[in-house]
Order: sequence, then C-alpha cells, then structure tokens
Amino acid sequence: MKRIRNLTADLANQTLSVTYADNELRTVPLYTLEAFRAISRLWIKTGWAVKYSYNFSWMGRPVIQLPEDLLMMQELIHKVQPQVIIETGLAHGGSSVFYASLMEALGGGRVISIDIEIRPHNRKAIEAHPLKKRITLFERSSTAPETIEEVRNLISPNEKVMVVLDSNHTKDHVRRELELYGPLVTSGSYIVAADGIMEDLTDVPGGKAEWTRDNPKAAVHEFLAVHREFELDSEPTRLGVTYWPDAFLRRK
Repeated sequence: MKRIRNLTADLANQTLSVTYADNELRTVPLYTLEAFRAISRLWIKTGWAVKYSYNFSWMGRPVIQLPEDLLMMQELIHKVQPQVIIETGLAHGGSSVFYASLMEALGGGRVISIDIEIRPHNRKAIEAHPLKKRITLFERSSTAPETIEEVRNLISPNEKVMVVLDSNHTKDHVRRELELYGPLVTSGSYIVAADGIMEDLTDVPGGKAEWTRDNPKAAVHEFLAVHREFELDSEPTRLGVTYWPDAFLRRK
C-alpha cells in the first residue's frame, strides 16, 4: 500500500486529490469508495494518535480495539463457528469478554486468553464477569513451551479452533506466535495477527521509524511465504477501515 503524502478535498467540485509519497497524483470523485478509503487512512492515523480505540467497552470491560475490527471479527466468528478461540494479549479483558459473548450467543464454545501479565484488578473483574464460565486465563508468555503444551491439551481433536494474536507486536514475536499457534488452527478457520497498521504509523506522534519493517504485517508475509497451507483473506478488511491490514490468514 503506497503512502499518502497529501490529501486535498474540494467540496465545491466534489473531488479528492491524493498525492502519494512517490509524487503520483490522483484526483477522484469525492463520494466514491476510492476516496473513502484514502480519507479513512488519514482518519485511522489521526484516531490512533488520539487513542480513539481506548474509548469503548464491551459488557463492562474496556476493549481497546477499533469497533470496525470487532464487527468484522463477529462476521468471521459467525461464519467459522469455532468451538475454541485462543487469544494472546488480553489487556483489560474486553476482547476476551467480546469473544465469550459471541460464543454464548452461538450456544457453545470457549475462549483461552493468554497474557504475560494479568493485573490483579483485571483478573478480579474478569473472574467476576457472568461470562467467565467461557474464559480460561493463562498468565504467562504466549511463546513458552509449557504454554503451548497446556493450551494444546485443552483442545479436543474434533474442535474447531481460531487464534487471535494481539500481544507483543514486534515482527519476531508475532512470527514466533504464528509458527507456534498456526498448527492449532483447523481447516477453514483462521489465525489473525492484529495491528499491522503499525507499518503506516511511523510519522504519527508516538510512532517509531522501525515500525516500517518491525510490525505484525511483516511477520504475516514471512509466514505465508513458507506456509502454503494458509492464505490471506482480504474480505474482513474490504472497506479499508482497520488496524489489522493483512491480518486474516485462513487455513486451507
């Protein structure tokens, strides 16, 4: 995806002029999908800078996610109907509760949530939540051999498994998680690597130059190059309003 250097909206003439980093200039009708996607890229960057995703909760727990990504995950979970969702990185537990609520609505299933640190007040709130019956917590490294072994032992051979990677977002860590958790994903289901948008945030306040190459999206493409049993699914990011570009890997 080419970087955008400048956007100019002409409301009178209903056009949007987009200048890319390589100096290519495109002028498109303002009220079109192409213009919407270009404007959305700027909106996403601005939203990240002002912590837009920190303003939401799900059933009482803060959920630090772009609402559009959560809605797309709902679509995916309804389509796949997994019995187990493995989540690395749970923060306040909002995403754990979100996935558990979908399992509850679908009539079964559970969430395995793993984090290297679960703060006591977050653990207390999750364990007191009505949906705790569908959530198993692991406080340890997602890449530790004993973690993988315990998680594997919790899964029955006939269960459909989905994985969401949302812990440490460095390329090396995500790459390692993809290797470790990819084999647990069942055919037709997905492993999802969150926050590949980091690649596009290097010039945003708080962004880092090394994110150009050190990000989950880079890990995904390295993984796909050697794991032909997975394929990238662009349908969940079809509108371009996402923090999770190139995140959805479907097992064939």
